[in-house]
Amino acid sequence: MSMRFRVALVAALLAGSGCTTTSLSSGGGVVPALGGGDDGSSGKVASRIINAMDGGLIGGTIGNGLNGDDRRKALEAEYRALEYGQGGQAVAWKGGDRSGEVVAAQPYRVGSQDCRQYSQTVFTTGTPLIARGTACRNADGSWTPLT
Repeated sequence: MSMRFRVALVAALLAGSGCTTTSLSSGGGVVPALGGGDDGSSGKVASRIINAMDGGLIGGTIGNGLNGDDRRKALEAEYRALEYGQGGQAVAWKGGDRSGEVVAAQPYRVGSQDCRQYSQTVFTTGTPLIARGTACRNADGSWTPLT
């Protein structure tokens, strides 16, 4: 069975089942950084996107004790995992006092939105703290965590 036939068969089976998945990857497993553009506009876009996440998972109890820099890096990692990460691929972050990783599952479609389940792990001196949630992508590229 040729590779082209296998791909067509899988696509037909998925289409027939009513199940859809989407690929949000930027390709090659590369997870781009946010902000830092020379014209300042990418930093503004990054701030808007991060603010739209309304604290993400890090806004819950696992974010207690994080300083502002750690919190920003954790939120950026959440965005990168949701927007660009391959399903199951960890996106690591390291702040001044803490570090962590975000892992997003494969995307799935709810109505016209792409959604993903994901987890945020914060590594502290004690037991790692883990939070899990789901977020859906908005038309403007931001992600809204579901509560």
